[in-house]
This record gives sequence, structure tokens and C-alpha cells, in this order.
Amino acid sequence: MTAAPADVRYVNTVPRLAYRRHGHGPAVIFLHGIGGNSGNWLGQSRALRDRFATIAWDARGYGYSDDYQGGLAFEMFADDLARLMDALALERAHLVGLSMGARILLDFQPRHPSRVATLTLCDCHFGFETALTPEKRAEFIRLRQQPLLDGKSFAELAPELIDSLVGPNCSRQARDALRDSILALRVDSYLKTIAASVGFDRGDDLSGIDVPVQLIFGEHDRLTPPSIGEQMRDRIAGAQLHVIADAGHLSNLEQPQSFNAVLTAFLDTHADRASRLTE
Repeated sequence: MTAAPADVRYVNTVPRLAYRRHGHGPAVIFLHGIGGNSGNWLGQSRALRDRFATIAWDARGYGYSDDYQGGLAFEMFADDLARLMDALALERAHLVGLSMGARILLDFQPRHPSRVATLTLCDCHFGFETALTPEKRAEFIRLRQQPLLDGKSFAELAPELIDSLVGPNCSRQARDALRDSILALRVDSYLKTIAASVGFDRGDDLSGIDVPVQLIFGEHDRLTPPSIGEQMRDRIAGAQLHVIADAGHLSNLEQPQSFNAVLTAFLDTHADRASRLTE
């Protein structure tokens, strides 16, 4: 692994967790998807850092965070998020997650409701079995797990995986950023995450969410289409849904200006609900 950038800090848990911190003010924590890392949120951190303290983590086994021994239960991610907030002395934060990151938040919220200021849930599903069709579930495994088990590298896997995720007019810059994320993945951690993800379902808990919720979905997201966002909006009281035009599953990378406009407006409305970071 290359040396960590200057903005990367660490929480000395086991495993050690890395995060990028920018700005001062109400705290916003970003959680990346199953093929991502903290660098995926740099565009959002830059847009918010004049008014908010932004924290983008690398989940265990990703980015600059440490690998870990043994298996993975999906709930471990939420436990890690609680430890990150404890280390930062954050009582409550705005939480933003994309895909797997959003599903981690759906696990975190009912277990730590007092620590959630708002939720922004992007391009996600609430249960592998209940939200995705059998065809989508089979495609998820086919594109991600089986090729690696058969000995393919992430470099070989990347082109088809990228094509399955982005919208038809995705820029070269966004495709390159996604490719860099895929090439930075570690096979063992990635496979463990996939195995833990397929059994995760929080659909029954959606109606219990009682904080402001912004749902963001890409117009051309084929893995988690806007129809899933509509289901979530109908189950979460007061939730807002915004569909980003001309974006696929990585809406924050594909259409950052549109994504940032929606996110900024939502967070500005509820800014004071979160604890502040000033150091």
C-alpha cells in the first residue's frame, strides 16, 4: 500500500481505522460502498468543509484501515462506526452512506439512535433478499465474488464491473476514479464483505427511523434503481427522495455538482442537530 496522504488520521482500535478529516463545524461522516474507500468522498468534503467538519472513513479492510483476522459479521461495521465517533468525542453526527455504506447506517441507526442527527442514504437497498430481485442477486455475485474465487484479478474484473455500475454518459474522470477504487481493494476483505452483505436485511426497521432522512438515487442505477428509493421513502416517515439525473450507482462520483447541491441543502436545513468539531 502507498503511504497515506497527509489528511489521513487513525483511530487505534482493533483493527485500526483510517479516516480523512476536513473543515470545522457540525460533523458529517461519510461511508463508502463495497468497492470504494474514503477517497470517493473528496468531492463532497471539498463542497462542505467551509461549514461542516467532514469525516470520511475507510471501513475495516479497506483503504488505509488495517486488515483483520477471522470472519466478518455485517454488524461489525456499525460497531466500528461507534468506536470512530467515540474517538472523535462525537455525541451525534450527520451520517451519509452510499450503497454498502448506507446499509451500515441502516444497521447503526436502530442500535444507536441518539447518535444520529440525520441520515443521507444513497443508491442502496435495505435487504439483499427482499429488495433485490433474484436476477439482481445473481448478477451481484457473478460480477463480484465468483471471478475472484476463480483467480481473476481486480484489474481484470474492473471493466465489466464499472460498466454495470455507471450511467450511460459517465465521464472518463468518474470511471477512472471508480477504477482506482476497485484496484485498491483487497481480495480477502472484499470477499468477506460480500459474504456478510448477502445476509443483511433491515427492511423491518425502516418504519422506526425518526430522524430527517434524505434518499438519493441515480436515474440510471441498475443495481439499486430509484424504485427501491420509492419503497424506502414510503416506509420512512418524512423521508425525501431525490433522483440524480444521468447518474448510475455512483451518483456522487458521476454527477458531483447535482449530488452536492441536494446534500448541502439537506444538511444546511438540519445543521445544528449534529455535534461540532472545532479542532
